[in-house]
Amino acid sequence: MTEAIHDLGHGFWSIRGDLRIGGVLNVGTQASLVRLTSGQFVMLDSYPLRGEIRDRVMALTDQGRAVAAVLNLHPFHTLHCAATARDFPQAALFGSYRHRRQHPDLDWRSEPVESPEVADMFSRDLVLTLPRGIDYVSTNERVHAGSLLAWHPASRSLHVDDTINLMPVPSLLRRFVRKPRLFLHPSLPQALQQHPAALAEFRTWLRGLATEAADLRWLCAAHSGVRRFAPGQFTTELAAAFSRIEPKLARAEARNR
Repeated sequence: MTEAIHDLGHGFWSIRGDLRIGGVLNVGTQASLVRLTSGQFVMLDSYPLRGEIRDRVMALTDQGRAVAAVLNLHPFHTLHCAATARDFPQAALFGSYRHRRQHPDLDWRSEPVESPEVADMFSRDLVLTLPRGIDYVSTNERVHAGSLLAWHPASRSLHVDDTINLMPVPSLLRRFVRKPRLFLHPSLPQALQQHPAALAEFRTWLRGLATEAADLRWLCAAHSGVRRFAPGQFTTELAAAFSRIEPKLARAEARNR
């Protein structure tokens, strides 16, 4: 993945970043910039801005002064919180308890990013939705399926870290497979909560998301890029992705009983 910023229209910019595992394998990461109806801006997730991307973001936001808040949505995406806090020192900084634990020196707001209070603060412009039936912060540090999703109705863009992904298409197959396939995070079975209604709760939440974002145009996925969808296509592909992982979820639920 190469660093880039994409204007998706109607006040939404997707920032594509680099994240190298072991300094070699670039799995990519993301942040997004959203212009609120008030004229201020919100950053979704943290990423160190540099070069042309930094220049463009600063030009849009009155040299960063118009950024009102930073919402760190994924509890295990914590590497860049300090860099973004330095870029926007006046912005209200929101995160999960794990963000606060990883960076206790930062000036965090007391309201957890996943709380109804924070959802209400930005409800005029964003729908923040937390998956039900799975752990948001797993006790297993390798299970990253849980995240807080941000739906921006004005641009019909969904910003999601890990819970929903796009399968990269190898260069040799791009002639035949033009668009990456949507899939749900493979660690979802390990993230399933240990109570009898967990799978039903997740299924209901996912169907609600499909309804909420039925006219989705852009999916911004943390480690796999941005994809454009035709009207109604996201709903169909999300249902297909769930059907592929549902047997594993059912087996995990049976083991939890």
